[in-house]
Amino acid sequence: MNYRKKLWTEAQAQQTMKPLMRGVNAVVANEEDLQSVLGVEVHGATVTGGSLDRSAYRDAAMRVSRDFGPQLVAVTLRESVSASDNGWSGVLWDAASSTFHESQRYDVRLVDRIGGGDSFAAGLIYSLVTGRGPDAALRFAVAASALQQTIPGDFNRTSVAEVDALAKGDASGRVQR
Repeated sequence: MNYRKKLWTEAQAQQTMKPLMRGVNAVVANEEDLQSVLGVEVHGATVTGGSLDRSAYRDAAMRVSRDFGPQLVAVTLRESVSASDNGWSGVLWDAASSTFHESQRYDVRLVDRIGGGDSFAAGLIYSLVTGRGPDAALRFAVAASALQQTIPGDFNRTSVAEVDALAKGDASGRVQR
């Protein structure tokens, strides 16, 4: 989901998207998308406050799964510390196992935040279709999108190996030769 208020109203988005959810297996969104496109509020979400209540995201993701049917609901979590510095993480509700996965959190010095959500979605899809489990897929997606936001433009130029290294905890930034 990627709600754009300049393209349509919340009512138009919900009228169009809610019926389409019956055919969706996985949802990728942020809290604004959940509210604007599906009418699901993340209670207590204060992204501008610099910290987030993950239990509120669990409740919202469970509701999306219960009310609309997707087995996987992934939500990106951006903590807007300043225009240049953000906390970045994500969560994933897996309805099949009734498991709520929480990713690692990165302090990101933003170069270009455009494409952060797209690279998260791409990382999640890549991980799932290549056989990674939900927890590993979420960790890969968050690492891929954190790296992408440190690169100008909306195209992630990092390799799978670089993303895997970060997802496994290597945030040293050392050049690998």
